[in-house]
Amino acid sequence: MRNLIANHLKIKLSVALVSVVFVLWPAHLWANQSLRVVTSFYPVYVAALNVTAGVPGVEVSNLASPHIGCLHDYQLTAGDVRRLADADILLVNGAGMEPFLGKVAQQSPKVRVVEVSEGIPLLEGNPHVWVSLEGARRQTDNIAAALAAADPDRADAFRANAAAYNAALTALEEKMRTALAPYAGTPIVTFHEAFPYFARDFGLDLAGVIEREPGAEPSARELADTVKLVRARQVKALFAEPQFPDQSAQVVARETGVRVYSLDPVVTGPSDPAAARGAYLQAMEKNLEVLQEALR
Repeated sequence: MRNLIANHLKIKLSVALVSVVFVLWPAHLWANQSLRVVTSFYPVYVAALNVTAGVPGVEVSNLASPHIGCLHDYQLTAGDVRRLADADILLVNGAGMEPFLGKVAQQSPKVRVVEVSEGIPLLEGNPHVWVSLEGARRQTDNIAAALAAADPDRADAFRANAAAYNAALTALEEKMRTALAPYAGTPIVTFHEAFPYFARDFGLDLAGVIEREPGAEPSARELADTVKLVRARQVKALFAEPQFPDQSAQVVARETGVRVYSLDPVVTGPSDPAAARGAYLQAMEKNLEVLQEALR
């Protein structure tokens, strides 16, 4: 099937300076066959859309709303249970990111669940591996492998799409490494623990976090300790997230005079598949712009 790639229309998706090229696969190759894929939340949804782009007969849907930034309190709905009953495969981040998975096993025992973070070394058990572009590539490969195993007839299409998307992720990562190299070792403080992989990849010193978990507001003592840390480490910027209120960060900013910026961990975004496919690349391009402004 690989020799079909050169014979079919290529679709080009441009995101800033990065391009992803997908193959439009002919529908007759999989007549009367379908694959129903469900994802747990937004970053897995985006990756799955890229792996399945242009492949006829593949349906990708997402459980958590693309506007939900935190999964800790997410509960399966009746609609979720019905969707899972019809699903061929459920793709989840894993590593403890989805507390509701126990209920999936109870209420939808027949659906195959695949943790797309499988095999990725974790930093102190932190599940936010997709915020690293390297982690995003490995998750993309895991998704392609899982879908290829579930649907061998479409395996070449899934692998070709994964390779195209990973090429775009690699190009953006190289651009970001070059742009952020002058700021290696710079201490930063983030809203919560979503960015350790990102900071590691680009040589930033993640000096501290303001809230350990979204919604778990820090105590007065914890805020005072963060203020001391920011002053002692001469932190140049505080980073909140667009999905959550930044009151705690603003308290630290008022006490230290350090400005608050916004870094996006890409847990929310547009739900329309055409727009969602480019959401991760667009968000990371924006994160690069923010970091260059904040750290200069």
